Amino acid sequence: MATPRPELLSPGEDEEESARGLLYEAYNELQRLAAELGGAAVPAPAVVVVGHQTDGKSALVEALMGFQFNHVGGGTKTRRPIALHLRFNPRCHSPNCRLLAGSGEGDAEDDAGAADRAMPLADIQAYIEAENKRLENDPSQFSAKEIIIRIEYKHCPNLTIIDTPGLILAAPGRKNRVLQSQACAVEALVHAKIQHKETIILCLEDCSDWSNATTRRVVMQVDPDLARTVLVSTKLDTKIPQFARASDVEVFLHPPTCVLDGSLLGDSPFFTSVPSGRVGSCHEAVFRSNEEFKKAISLRELDDVTSLEDKLGRSLTREEKNRIGVSNLRLFLEELLQNRYIESVPSIIPLLEKEHRAASRKLRKVTQEISDLDEAKLKEKARLFHDSFLTKLSLLLKGMVVAPPDKFGETLINERINGGTFTGSENFQLPNKMMANAGMRLYGGAQYHRAMAEFRLVVGSIKCPPITREEIVNACGVEDIHDGTNYSRTACVIAVAKACDTFEPFLHQLSFRLLYILKRLSPISVFLLEKDGEHFSSHDVLVKRVQAAFNRFAESTEQSCRERCMEDLESTTRYVTWSLHNKNRAGLRHFLDSFVAPEQLCANTHTAHSAGLHEQSTGLNDSKQDRPKGELKSSHTSDSNPSGGVSETRLVDLLDNTLWNRRLAPSSERLVYALVHQIFHGIKEHFLVTTELKFNCFLLMPIVDKLAALLREDLESAFEDDLDSIFSVTELRHSLGQKKRELEIELKQMKRLKEKFTEINKKLNSLQVRQQA
Repeated sequence: MATPRPELLSPGEDEEESARGLLYEAYNELQRLAAELGGAAVPAPAVVVVGHQTDGKSALVEALMGFQFNHVGGGTKTRRPIALHLRFNPRCHSPNCRLLAGSGEGDAEDDAGAADRAMPLADIQAYIEAENKRLENDPSQFSAKEIIIRIEYKHCPNLTIIDTPGLILAAPGRKNRVLQSQACAVEALVHAKIQHKETIILCLEDCSDWSNATTRRVVMQVDPDLARTVLVSTKLDTKIPQFARASDVEVFLHPPTCVLDGSLLGDSPFFTSVPSGRVGSCHEAVFRSNEEFKKAISLRELDDVTSLEDKLGRSLTREEKNRIGVSNLRLFLEELLQNRYIESVPSIIPLLEKEHRAASRKLRKVTQEISDLDEAKLKEKARLFHDSFLTKLSLLLKGMVVAPPDKFGETLINERINGGTFTGSENFQLPNKMMANAGMRLYGGAQYHRAMAEFRLVVGSIKCPPITREEIVNACGVEDIHDGTNYSRTACVIAVAKACDTFEPFLHQLSFRLLYILKRLSPISVFLLEKDGEHFSSHDVLVKRVQAAFNRFAESTEQSCRERCMEDLESTTRYVTWSLHNKNRAGLRHFLDSFVAPEQLCANTHTAHSAGLHEQSTGLNDSKQDRPKGELKSSHTSDSNPSGGVSETRLVDLLDNTLWNRRLAPSSERLVYALVHQIFHGIKEHFLVTTELKFNCFLLMPIVDKLAALLREDLESAFEDDLDSIFSVTELRHSLGQKKRELEIELKQMKRLKEKFTEINKKLNSLQVRQQA
């Protein structure tokens, strides 16, 4: 039955109608309060109309309302969802409309001039048309922001209807890409509107064969069983002539379960027709008033029933008639929403009680904060925050798992992006897979340790850069007392230059990376304080001051530590100390022996061969007796001590190759290479050990043993200057007072709503008991 007029209601029905009216008002007030408080609105039952373009969505919505308000026709006429809060009011002989502020992702300025005020129906229509035209020329084409209209009218049902843009069936192919993108945008928008479980989906299908699931394909992605979907076949008056046999009509009116599942809301589809033509006074208008439009809808229903009975050759049953026509669909939806509203009342009362308790706690806290705004208590608060901040900071360095890694942790990739990478002159970067815990999201001490481990691994794997012959010759130079060459000095010059150029960038990179990791401790510590209820949300100036002091301390400590490391690197690369730079002497000796031995063998062979030729030549011309006595003695001496001559020859060759001759022999080049590599390796080992030790001692440890005193000193000096500079007492007192007044108003509204829903619940329960009796 349609919504009865007050004069036709019995006393019991009048009481029930009054309870339902209170229920709608309470829900509206609840939604308004949720919007004012900036929270999520309490889900209210609503009917979301879904259909493809030209399926007759807007026409059906207008027929359900009892008057026309929007463009109806081919193409896309609805580009923003329109939320219609319809309320039956027998005293409104013409639609009483009010445009409310929208919600969603649209441009907030679009509704600024028209929101939250009563508007004539013509202005509402003009506003909707202007919005559709604006979006038609906009790159996005559609907007998810709802146009919210509240309407009271004597022909309105008690419904909340959301009319969505029509779904688009775009043709395939590259030339239809624009339409395809629009189709995806509309489908995503519709999904967002029907995903809430409180909504009832009004699914429109303009087809004469239920096997064609055009709109159902989209709806069933969200509601697979159609458990909250009402299926409507539109434009029934155009389909009836298409059926040639009565059996086809029977299948259409009662689709088999193999085609349409029986879990459909309402058990079977509805069938509607809406008369074409617009309401107005112009010559194109078909209906002169909404009353004529409503009568035409009723006549259309009677004609559809008559046409169906003629096709079937029988009269329609009562159940079949209840599924035909806009009025029956409207009554079904109205009763369905009323039941949903009533069912949700018991769950709203505990929700309001919970929100009331939360608001009461906030009010008590704000009142306490206002009473604590005196100098002694504020100083004590600041000292307490200082100590708590340092405690959380220390725990983060020692290790903890309270802070969520997904929010504060960083993988090695993120750390490299934000804190810099360890790269040398050749831009070599260590692959992630070679680092332990590279994929883990770390923070605090664990992240510091991983960064230091990566530094050790990267620097430890560095080889001595290549050395050219030109570099060796250029490094020889000229001594201040002779023009000979000193290859040990040459090796030292090359090694320290290569080491300085190689290791200095890594020092700056490590310093920047560790400073970044330490600075991340501050926001994590504040989060932990807030999580434990120790953070003073109203004292942002104090929090920022402590964080700024910590950052300044970290920066100055890092700079001091880096300067110490630079001094050590400069000393290591300025003067070569063999006891420090040549730790692996056995390796160097083995390397040198590997190429000295063949040269010695070659030299011995050459000497012996020369001696043999000399003796042979002498024997051909002179006998032993003919030689002078002195010569014999000399010859005898040489024969008796051959190693002495060889040693002298080797010494002369060595001096010739290393001191007198600037032509770079292979042996000299290999000797320089060996020395340079040996010195470079010694510098690298010393650099690694001292750098890690100094950063631990002069960057990490000061945070443990010096930070507390520095922060306390900064705090006490601020107390002496001006307490308002830490707490902004004047501004804080004003903001807390404003917050207190807002909470008091919020509590009053919640209390009134809670009492209203409690009263409604009692009335509905008493009515239910009476009906059961």
